[in-house]
Amino acid sequence: MAYGMVQMVPLAIVAGMFALFIISGLSNRGKPASEYGFGGSYTGRIGIGAGIASNWMSAASFLGMAGVFYLKGYFAMAYVVGWTGGYVLLLVLMATQIRRFGKFTTPDFVGFRYESDTARTLAALISIIITIIYCVAQFRGIALLVSWLFGIAYIPAVVVGTVLLVSFIVLSGVLGVARNQKLHYFVLIITFILPLMLLTRKLGYFWVLPQFGYGEAIGELQQQFGYNWSEPFANTTLFEWFALCFTLMFGTAGLPHVLSRFYMVPGIRDARWGVVWGLFFIALIYWSAPAYGVLARLFEARNGLTLNGGGADAADMIVLSAAGLGGLPIWVVGLLAAGGMSAAFSSTAGLLMTGSASFSFDIYPRLINPGASERDKVYAAKGFFLFLAAVVMVLTFQPWGMIAEIAAFAFAVAGNTIFPAFLLGIWWPRANAAGVISGMLTGLIISFTPLFIGDSLPFISQLFPLTSSAFIGAPLVMIVMIVTSLLTAPPSAAIRLFVSRDVHNCPEN
Repeated sequence: MAYGMVQMVPLAIVAGMFALFIISGLSNRGKPASEYGFGGSYTGRIGIGAGIASNWMSAASFLGMAGVFYLKGYFAMAYVVGWTGGYVLLLVLMATQIRRFGKFTTPDFVGFRYESDTARTLAALISIIITIIYCVAQFRGIALLVSWLFGIAYIPAVVVGTVLLVSFIVLSGVLGVARNQKLHYFVLIITFILPLMLLTRKLGYFWVLPQFGYGEAIGELQQQFGYNWSEPFANTTLFEWFALCFTLMFGTAGLPHVLSRFYMVPGIRDARWGVVWGLFFIALIYWSAPAYGVLARLFEARNGLTLNGGGADAADMIVLSAAGLGGLPIWVVGLLAAGGMSAAFSSTAGLLMTGSASFSFDIYPRLINPGASERDKVYAAKGFFLFLAAVVMVLTFQPWGMIAEIAAFAFAVAGNTIFPAFLLGIWWPRANAAGVISGMLTGLIISFTPLFIGDSLPFISQLFPLTSSAFIGAPLVMIVMIVTSLLTAPPSAAIRLFVSRDVHNCPEN
């Protein structure tokens, strides 16, 4: 693939895709302003599932996972198991119950369940922190794609990508973006699977279901080039694999913009079946990501190229590289670029809207302007949206790691804070405000301690890896919540009755 020049055909495909999204978004403008950030209905359980999958499919899923598979082989299966397993955890333990609470955001749930404005504000701040970290991963993916499409350096590409993202959301309208997400998923599945089918067919593998056909490439890599891609723990330990896997599971079940999907659905069964369909749609792409990493490695080995000769940036772009090394037409590479941009834009829109909604509905009217009107809240949300985008843009200037690794850190924060708050809030009526506040604060300390003192205290980084700290951290946070709750006054009788009667003993609808 050529760098340093404008990729005209892929750029035209990307532009055409966004023109389609903008037209679709403009058709959904004019909805009530009070719905900013989380409004809108979804028709049908399959549609709910497609919306969940689109909201979930990010640059980490579309680009980052293949890059990790390309570099680390079997170890990267922790990403697939963790991110899909998290939805199973949601399905079994939380999706139905979250819907029964009838709240609209993560801070709204925490504030109501724990009867505390302090807990609500803390949950809002944590939601914003998670949004920023996760968006850095998405902005990195956008910048790498913009850099390739326009032939410009990384930092200017970050700025251009930010401007394009903000312009896209403004033009299509906030509710338009949310309603676009089923269309986004349709684009994602076509742009990701079709090139993979063409690659496997060109190699003579079983191409109808390429997720099952690329196994021959693994065998060829091992037999002819001595690269044992499927060796489980060649460069890592069992603990590191399990820590990453469970951290991603807990983080998935605690990610604010994922949880928000269950507040909007019309009924309890819709919440459950929405997760089932969402998991199916997610798996279609997740089964395919390893194939891109394996095929890229195979093409490099056949051509005598060095593994990851271009560093982390090249690894994160390995999906496009696989198509280029495989000799596919440039328009196919353009499809992949369009899918990657769609994935990054869709998830980032949901994240930024969640973060701005947390500020405008949970912080601004409570701490800054207690008399704020609905219009004031909308203006605050829009202003904070732009502020978040600017903060994330500046943080993205420094490449902190690979796309999937940055995203994993956001999941670690969610797994150490929001997940325990929801799990105990749903299943243990005795959990109280003091417990959840102490627990979430403990979770923040656990999440960020490796970042600040991990170098001076190596055992901290070993016990709580930056991207995998929730494996031990989440259980510790739950212990802190339980002990603190037992040592302090119980929640009100009304909330305990609500949890036992209205959440766990009410009929389904």
